[in-house]
Amino acid sequence: MTSEDCLYLNVWTPPAGATGRPVLVWLHGGAFVTGGGDRYGARRLVGRGDEVVVTLNYRLGALGFLADPALGKEPGNYGFLDQQQALLWVRDNIAAFGGDPKQVTIAGESAGGMSVCDHLVAPGSRGLFRAAIVQSGPCQAQTTLADAQRKSVTYAAARGCTDRATAAACLRALPVAKLLEAPTYVSLARIEMPGPVTGGSVLPKGGPTAPVPVLIGTTHDEFTYFLAQQTATGQEITRHGYPAALGRVFPNATAVAREYPVDAFSGNASLAYAAAVTDSSFSCPAARMAASLPSASTYEFADPTAVTWPAPFPLGATHTAELPYLFDFDGKPASFTEKQQRLADRMVDDWTSFVRGRPAASATAYRPDGAHPLTGFTQDHHCGFWS
Repeated sequence: MTSEDCLYLNVWTPPAGATGRPVLVWLHGGAFVTGGGDRYGARRLVGRGDEVVVTLNYRLGALGFLADPALGKEPGNYGFLDQQQALLWVRDNIAAFGGDPKQVTIAGESAGGMSVCDHLVAPGSRGLFRAAIVQSGPCQAQTTLADAQRKSVTYAAARGCTDRATAAACLRALPVAKLLEAPTYVSLARIEMPGPVTGGSVLPKGGPTAPVPVLIGTTHDEFTYFLAQQTATGQEITRHGYPAALGRVFPNATAVAREYPVDAFSGNASLAYAAAVTDSSFSCPAARMAASLPSASTYEFADPTAVTWPAPFPLGATHTAELPYLFDFDGKPASFTEKQQRLADRMVDDWTSFVRGRPAASATAYRPDGAHPLTGFTQDHHCGFWS
């Protein structure tokens, strides 16, 4: 989180002239505590796909999601409501940029993907999009309004706002430095974060899902990204410490250790642990969600050559690895090999085709040598075990 003065959006358009173009609205990730829409350069999606792309910001951390009941009848979800306001802006204004407000697809990755899942059930988002793309969004990692309120009261008390009668004024008077550490509502294998809360009128629990086409997918090795970060801070998982590490995350740790023996991962306990969390928190929940939706297509990004940054173990096709295949970062395109460029072009074409309303393939695997039918997914990710 850098500033509460963040409610801006960016509109990427093809050359002026044509109207009625399809629109992709992108929700950035970052565990609801970091990130920004301006990082995502949409040059290829706009140029190759001839579509309008909108990237946006929303309030993060405590300023976006603190759910202290002193702040109102249904506190929290401020960052999510920022996203909703951006969708309303797109509906009312995108025609001036050549876009068709009736052909809007919302998409997001990680926390952005979780947000897309929330818009699928939010009454206030109904009718603002015709399709949705969920990339690496652990949409099951939600918390209830009551739980978020309880944790927010504890958060406020830790900052000196203990009197419930004056808590709202106390929180609003705090220097922003005291709010930079976010409240935590959910823990995804010890990755703690705030986020939207369910159970109120903004996100009713168990509400109907918007009957729109959904493209949902994951990367093959999601959790190696997070585990490499933890290892860099001295939290390495060794063979000896593997059972205890599983026990901190899984109540059935002994069964998980049998299902993911270290020897099946060339003796690397970190890779065994990462596979267990990838499958339990990303891959299999995404498969279950796809099966529950009336119109869903799935994909898996499985190009282990995508990642070049150093790590203490092979990252494979890790969390965020697919993003440079769709977007430019830091104002410049990725340095691709010839094979990677072909794969990136294919992915941009497939995303664009979906945004244009053409049905996606039922299940696609994006591998180093191109796009293939996705087979054996549930077996590869042990989804029978996790069911």
